[in-house]
Amino acid sequence: MENSSGIQVSLAGRYAKALFDLAVEKDAISDVAASLSSIASALVESADLRDLTTNPMVSRSDAAKVVAKLGAKMKLDGLTINFLGVLAQNRRLGEVSAMIRAFEALAASHRGEVTAEVTSAHKLTATQTKAIKAKLKAQLNRDVIVNASIDPALLGGLVVKVGSKMIDGSIRTQLNTLATAMKG
Repeated sequence: MENSSGIQVSLAGRYAKALFDLAVEKDAISDVAASLSSIASALVESADLRDLTTNPMVSRSDAAKVVAKLGAKMKLDGLTINFLGVLAQNRRLGEVSAMIRAFEALAASHRGEVTAEVTSAHKLTATQTKAIKAKLKAQLNRDVIVNASIDPALLGGLVVKVGSKMIDGSIRTQLNTLATAMKG
């Protein structure tokens, strides 16, 4: 289920929307976005942080204390630190990555941009990413942010998802289609 912005209405989407609304009210969208980007990077780099967000043995109060200290150490904005504290108290830290993605989509929509999730078999070059952005911008008449990911199982080609629309130009899908057609 999606709202008018194309954002998934889920637990993560509701939390992200609440944070976004507060960020708009406090004129802090860019500060919160920068803090969330730092958290996303830290989640990728730190196994300890990932464990904190998913370990049910960590008490709510301990998790809240750790995220408060971490927020101060990382120099996150106050709104984001408070948000992480609420997540810790509600045992929702495990959803923080999905909440970050939902917030980024809301912020992009607010700026008149659209986010395209582009999955390829190999890392895209800067030239390829620029070409994809230009092609999507021409089709959508909006600025496009590309979130690239790699899935070697695609074999080649791309899978592009913008909102609820998906274009699957992967070799894997083409081979599967050919195999189905040959079966009869």
